[in-house]
Amino acid sequence: MTLSPASPPPFFPDPPPWVREAMAALVQADPDLAAIEAAAGPLPWRSRPAGLPGLLRTICGQQISNQAAGAIWRRLSAIPGALDPAVLVGLHDDVLCGIGGLSRPKAAHARALAAACLDGSLRLDALDGMADEAAVAHLCTIRGLGRWTAEVHLLFAHDRPDIFPSGDIALAAAVAHLKRLPARPTPKQLAEIARAWQPWRGLAARLFWHHWRQVTGRPLIEDALPAEAAGGSLAG
Repeated sequence: MTLSPASPPPFFPDPPPWVREAMAALVQADPDLAAIEAAAGPLPWRSRPAGLPGLLRTICGQQISNQAAGAIWRRLSAIPGALDPAVLVGLHDDVLCGIGGLSRPKAAHARALAAACLDGSLRLDALDGMADEAAVAHLCTIRGLGRWTAEVHLLFAHDRPDIFPSGDIALAAAVAHLKRLPARPTPKQLAEIARAWQPWRGLAARLFWHHWRQVTGRPLIEDALPAEAAGGSLAG
């Protein structure tokens, strides 16, 4: 399937084989979670390819809505060579910000990411062999890649089952709503609540985002990578 950077379709491959069994275990541990799919429908499996393009897409989503991030991503990914670290490292703000729509700090982060890929200090191809905390720590060595960025990337690009971005505001709001909490939990409180969902906290996070989209009426958006980055297919 050929993808167009100008109007990429949703990127929702089939869930990994472990998901349904894990879902049953998760609901058994916390019956409140059973209400999510009952109200919002089956959980769509949002995914991004591992590597530089998927990580760039996550950087686009830092501190803004998914809709705004998607619009920026479509502009950025349409720039010739922007997904190639050898080209990206030399792109100036007039291109990355003026054409791509990135903020100046995010443009600097994108170039730092490209430079780290080129000099070997960032080993994206080695992430699958690292434990969760080691993988998060490795990504966080790069300027502009904080814990939220690392955790979201590992969730969506590597299907990590037990990663939980406790600093995510939408997750906190979703948990507060479903659990009828008096206030949105702090990141520390949310991390403590999430302990009940081990070893499937990543799946719980996906469920709570799904719940929050249904509650707020927001569209389900996940932009595909252009064909040259995604291998021309929406599968995998």
